[in-house]
Amino acid sequence: MGGTAGFLRTSLVVVTFLVWCRAQSSTRNYGPVFEEQPVHTLFPEGSAEEKVTLACRARASPPATYRWKMNGTEIKMEPDSRYRLVAGDLVISNPVKAKDAGSYQCVASNSRGTVVSREASLRFGFLQEFSAEERDPVKITEGWGVMFACSPPPHYPGLSYRWLLNEFPNFIPADGRRFVSQTTGNLYIAKTEASDLGNYSCFATSHIDFITKSVFSKFSRLSLSAEDARQYAPSIKARFPADTYALAGQMVTLECFAFGNPVPRIKWRKLDGSQSSKWIGSEPLLQIQDVGFEDEGTYECEAENIKGRDTYQGRIIIQAQPEWLKVITDTEADIGSDLRWSCAAAGKPRPAVRWLRDGQPLTSQNRIEVSGGELRFSKLVLEDSGMYQCVAENKHGTVYASAELTVQALAPDFRLNPVKRLIPAARSGKVIIPCQPRAAPKATVLWTKGTELLINSSRVTITTDGTLILQNISKSDEGKYTCFAENFMGKANSTGILSVRDATKITLAPSSADINVGENLTLQCHASHDPTMDLTFTWSLDDFPIDFDKSEGHYRRASVKEAIGDLSIFNTQLKHSGRYTCTAQTVVDSASESATLTVRGPPGPPGGVVVRDISDTTIQLSWSRGFDNHSPIARYIIEARTLLSSKWKQMRTNPVNIEGNAETAQVVNLIPWMDYEFRVLASNILGVGEPSLPSSKIRTKEAAPTVAPSGLSGGGGAPNELIINWTPTLRDYQNGDGFGYILSFRKKGTQGWLTARVPHAESLHYVYRNESIGPYTPFEVKIKAYNRKGEGPESLTAIVYSAEEEPKVAPFRVMAKAVLSSEMDVSWEPVEQGDMTGVLLGYEIRYWKDGDKEEAADRVRTAGLVTSAHVTGLNPNTKYHVSVRAYNRAGTGPPSPSTNVTTTKPPPKRPPGNISWTFSGSTVSIKWDPVVAKADESAVTGYKMLYRQDSHSAPTLYLASKSRIDIPVPEDFTHAFVQIRVTGPGGDGIPAEVHILRNSGTSMMVEDSVTRPVPHVVIVTTNSLVMVALISYLEL
Repeated sequence: MGGTAGFLRTSLVVVTFLVWCRAQSSTRNYGPVFEEQPVHTLFPEGSAEEKVTLACRARASPPATYRWKMNGTEIKMEPDSRYRLVAGDLVISNPVKAKDAGSYQCVASNSRGTVVSREASLRFGFLQEFSAEERDPVKITEGWGVMFACSPPPHYPGLSYRWLLNEFPNFIPADGRRFVSQTTGNLYIAKTEASDLGNYSCFATSHIDFITKSVFSKFSRLSLSAEDARQYAPSIKARFPADTYALAGQMVTLECFAFGNPVPRIKWRKLDGSQSSKWIGSEPLLQIQDVGFEDEGTYECEAENIKGRDTYQGRIIIQAQPEWLKVITDTEADIGSDLRWSCAAAGKPRPAVRWLRDGQPLTSQNRIEVSGGELRFSKLVLEDSGMYQCVAENKHGTVYASAELTVQALAPDFRLNPVKRLIPAARSGKVIIPCQPRAAPKATVLWTKGTELLINSSRVTITTDGTLILQNISKSDEGKYTCFAENFMGKANSTGILSVRDATKITLAPSSADINVGENLTLQCHASHDPTMDLTFTWSLDDFPIDFDKSEGHYRRASVKEAIGDLSIFNTQLKHSGRYTCTAQTVVDSASESATLTVRGPPGPPGGVVVRDISDTTIQLSWSRGFDNHSPIARYIIEARTLLSSKWKQMRTNPVNIEGNAETAQVVNLIPWMDYEFRVLASNILGVGEPSLPSSKIRTKEAAPTVAPSGLSGGGGAPNELIINWTPTLRDYQNGDGFGYILSFRKKGTQGWLTARVPHAESLHYVYRNESIGPYTPFEVKIKAYNRKGEGPESLTAIVYSAEEEPKVAPFRVMAKAVLSSEMDVSWEPVEQGDMTGVLLGYEIRYWKDGDKEEAADRVRTAGLVTSAHVTGLNPNTKYHVSVRAYNRAGTGPPSPSTNVTTTKPPPKRPPGNISWTFSGSTVSIKWDPVVAKADESAVTGYKMLYRQDSHSAPTLYLASKSRIDIPVPEDFTHAFVQIRVTGPGGDGIPAEVHILRNSGTSMMVEDSVTRPVPHVVIVTTNSLVMVALISYLEL
């Protein structure tokens, strides 16, 4: 018997040692955790690359070893195999579709367990050539639509498509008339034109990683027969599927294209919801980015032109790959305990969940129960340790969640959590002493004081988790306290010493207060405490600690003294009302006192705003009373906003002033058929409070219009037309659906009124045609609005004239006079206003050279009633024919009889030469050689001399009839600049410029003699000359 007991003790020691070793190693070792997993790979057939690499790397201690599976079967890594491992990566040399296409999985293992990666597919991309067969020609009537089928060759994955016209690279552009489907590759032409003649080829392109391959089909010829100019309604030819399945987060593209003449416009709408901001619309295509479940529904494509419309509908159905909502995590559990693990995943269709242990399927057995996302263990054993994976999958994908389970068996050990060596406690207070040894399974705990075993009593409590609680402490409780812990693996103990200190007490408590918003306040709080310990103060508001750093300056400590914890509150707000608690605290105890602060302010927002009794101009509004914030509510204000404006406006009410005890009122003077939201604000002597939440949106009932349209005017148009214009009525004044306009008009001076109804609120003009309407005939016009509830008031009568006609009479007594070699003045007698068939806008002068046709004439227009014009830019010494016409908005009238005028010859081109000067006292005499005009130049009638003493002085202009002139100069004269030129009927000639010096009597010609604008010129003559002052700018 003793031998048996000894054997059992020895066995227990061995098991304990082994379990302890395993427990110690668990602090260093862990199972594989994937850091890189294989991804779906597409390998181009015929690629220059000679290998494919599938990545796999796991973090593990000890390091992981790797295996790979293909289609669920382990791959054998033989020396001559095309498969080899590089670290954890699988490298496939010279991949072949027939042998290597499939699904691959990485398996990582170490001594702690095994995990499998997600599955990754290896596929092979390819694009074959188009069929070599010739394509049939297409013949169609010009103006009709046509479709060319692409019929792409076998390929993987998808292609992008373009079409060639006649030759490469003449690609057909994507426009509203032509469309290339990226689903089928087909080319659609909504309405053929003569430019569409030619040969067409489908051009398909495959994109695999960085490799691009393109092929194109045989050409198909399009020929057109005689044009059919008839217009016809749209017919949708390219349609998206009736059901389009898409994964959440992807982009969805719907195609829609129609034949028609004119070319139809494509519009998109969602029938069971509003348009999303994620839509990217470009007529034939509707693209939705980052599609979500809110985008699911029925979509309609509408093709429309002036001949009609065609529609097509289809559904978008959103599905989703599995996505984890809850995953398992690494867990350490005690031997013999129970464990429940769960994981959950979202997806559409709903994912199925299965479990793996060390890479193998796990099913219910003995102590293990597997139920969907639930895994339960009863009475864990060491063999349950390992790597577990939760796998969620649907037809769109699979996700893995991994975790390690470590089952522990440990004797009690206080090395990580010993009992605190020195335990201070306050007199008459309470102390809590935890006992938390590391142990598996959970240890049984006993407490002793000295040699006395402690048991539960009125002052002593030992909790189920082993914590010791002592209450109403006195000096006699000081001493050594020991916690003893034991389980079947062993036993241990830990000791602490309890020291009793003086209790903390509040000596000056805070007092309750009542203040207004914006005022300041200090709450007092003083305390006494054991002098051997530090004292700290904390404040809370309604049991929430006050964070002084985040109080935006409202809270500050009023004193730095240790025994004073006063709280100052600045610029108090309503949110600062409540119960303030001051807590004075040491490491062993604390004391608290509270006070209530009442902050009075404007009322809080009313609640429960409800609209009822809706009519065309009134509603009844009711609400519930909000907080008065400690000051009685005096009155209420009602505000509203419409869908046309986001700004809230105060409304008129009945009663006008709503008393503070009211909870309902009538809102009046509303706009009929208008969408409104309402809100209520309360006020008291401290101000107006925050508004209520808006009411639900309502629409007032319809009523007949009450305002006549404005802006009545008109005029213009073609002969025999009366055009009437007005300003469209704003939505605010339409008062109901079915809105339009009723026009009444009659020729001025007649009795009967003609009427016309113009539907649609946005209409802004009406054209009345009648052969009997004469030009520029005055009409009396009135307008009123209508809707389905009735007609509104008429506007004031306005006078509108019918379309004008071109003037029927011409100006007369046209006279033209040459002024200079390039200018002339034209004058005429005006047409009589009574002869006009419109409003005279002015006159048009036409002039053309002798020998040219009148159609080539240059034109100058005048505005208003002026009867003369100055014409420039003419050729010198040239005969011109001149005529004048009246014009109005309808056009130009008949020409006057033409008159002739010949421009003068140009002035001589040669400047005066051989300029010299002499001084005599206060006079300088300047002379030059006379200029003689040539036969093709105008006569010289005199000379102009511009005299300027320096660059800053005002110039003076002198006129002379002969080739000399005397000029008075000051006594201190030293130099001057002079320009001399000829003048005559043809104008002024080219100037000669000289620099005159008192000490020199010869001419000094200055280079770059140019015509200059000269300010404030004074023209002076001596003896027989006249002095003229020219103010403004004169260009010589």
